[in-house]
Amino acid sequence: MIEAKDLSKRYGAKTVVDGVCFSVQPGTVTGFLGPNGAGKSTTMRMIVGLDRPTSGTVTVNGRRYVDSPAPMAEVGVLLDAGAVHPGRRARDHLRVVASTNAIGDRRVDEVLSLTGLESVARKKVGTFSLGMKQRLGIATALLGDPGTLVLDEPVNGLDPEGVIWVRQLCRQLAAEGRAVLLSSHLMSEMAQTADRLVVLGRGRVIADASTAELLARAGGGVIRVRTDSPDRLGTLVAQLGASLVRTSADTVEVTGLTAEQIAHAAGPAGVLLYEIAPVQASLEDAFFDLTSGSVEYRADAVTDTDSPEATR
Repeated sequence: MIEAKDLSKRYGAKTVVDGVCFSVQPGTVTGFLGPNGAGKSTTMRMIVGLDRPTSGTVTVNGRRYVDSPAPMAEVGVLLDAGAVHPGRRARDHLRVVASTNAIGDRRVDEVLSLTGLESVARKKVGTFSLGMKQRLGIATALLGDPGTLVLDEPVNGLDPEGVIWVRQLCRQLAAEGRAVLLSSHLMSEMAQTADRLVVLGRGRVIADASTAELLARAGGGVIRVRTDSPDRLGTLVAQLGASLVRTSADTVEVTGLTAEQIAHAAGPAGVLLYEIAPVQASLEDAFFDLTSGSVEYRADAVTDTDSPEATR
């Protein structure tokens, strides 16, 4: 379990993490989101003692990570997959890291197998693709069989099969009772992987809720209804003070009523409902809604100077 309380970090006059509070519970995958510059990487570095908080605390299982007698068994960490000597062979890299925590070669071979690196175990890391380096970084994080994982952008550079593998691995680790903190910019993947989401904006927590809850909020309370009588349903919902937009011959979207209220109104009126369900927003939509006022680095729109509009 990870717990951050009033965690802050300043570099000179600049505050990059500002009073952050959140927890990562065992048995869950917690997604860690935010625009570039939001403070995610700094927070992760403070969790594992690479940066010292200016104020506040962050603990793993009730104590600072640096005070753990067996840190690799406490927390497995992937912050920078490229932080490996390029001239070292993959297996040798893992053996060196393992030796710092008295972990034997058998476990090294186990994580090589688990991450699909057996066939390249004796190749130099400098010859690896980014995706292979990510797998090596995950193997390093798993060496101590830790109860907590901190993974920063682990799917960066992976092919689709690799992305699915990371998703399944995180879900499996959580199912085993481990706490997983996962950062990624792939919103569609995060929506399928994370149980909860902590969203930072300009160094502060701007959302901390279940993935389902954030998606429901972003949907705006719109209910999609497929019916045999869109016009009659429109009259009914208008009488109840709601609005309706027709999206196809037999489908409408209703705002201002719950699904139960729509069903109760339609039944006595003889309006047949084939389908009724909340409109589900994408996590990307939810993320942009949450962070629209917290983006520190924003590019200007690019104008196509060859287009007819640009010459007017």
